[in-house]
Amino acid sequence: MKNILLIGGSYGIGQALANKLSDTHNVHIASRTKEHISETITHYTFDVNKDDITTINLPEKLDGLVYCPGSINLKPFTALQVVDFEKDMMLNFFSLVKVVKALLPKLKKSDQASLVFFSTVAVKIGMPYHTSIAAAKGALEGFAKALGSEYAPKIRVNVIAPSLTDTPLVSKLLSTEEKKKKISDKHPLKRVGSVDDIAAIAQFLLSDNSSWITGQVIGVDGGLSTLQTK
Repeated sequence: MKNILLIGGSYGIGQALANKLSDTHNVHIASRTKEHISETITHYTFDVNKDDITTINLPEKLDGLVYCPGSINLKPFTALQVVDFEKDMMLNFFSLVKVVKALLPKLKKSDQASLVFFSTVAVKIGMPYHTSIAAAKGALEGFAKALGSEYAPKIRVNVIAPSLTDTPLVSKLLSTEEKKKKISDKHPLKRVGSVDDIAAIAQFLLSDNSSWITGQVIGVDGGLSTLQTK
């Protein structure tokens, strides 16, 4: 079975993806907590902003890497300080680069490793109050395409760009039915995304069924980035 490593993955999209993969893959999760992780999954206590991934006793070969950590720092530009941009960039981009660089030797041992990262619809269409997170995820998208080009055909690199998804990270934005309906109505498909919506695409991108797909930013956003409705 293939060895898949999720950075993060103890809740939300990562947890949903791990559950989808656990029956057919050797799933490894490196995250700060393990309270929602199945016993069939190997867990390592790991803080991506503080710890060195090379100190973990991972398999010698990795066939897939999914980077799940992210932030949603929605504030007017005037309310953001430079340190806010630095924190978002560190978690969403620089820590990702650090992990990929450290794990590259293990990924190269796979016949064709698949890397999956997460961005946001706000990079493509521009949204108010998203300057910090869109900047960080925009850097991630550029990095992913360049990395995919540099390491093709040995390593595939793709990005999923969701719209608002019902995860613990955005619970405050969806805390009432009124808020949920207001956000749902902005999407052509008239609902917010679920963790399974996003995890299903990630599962596909890790599989051999996507072996001719690399360098893509795939919008899983209820049609928000491309469609206008009446």
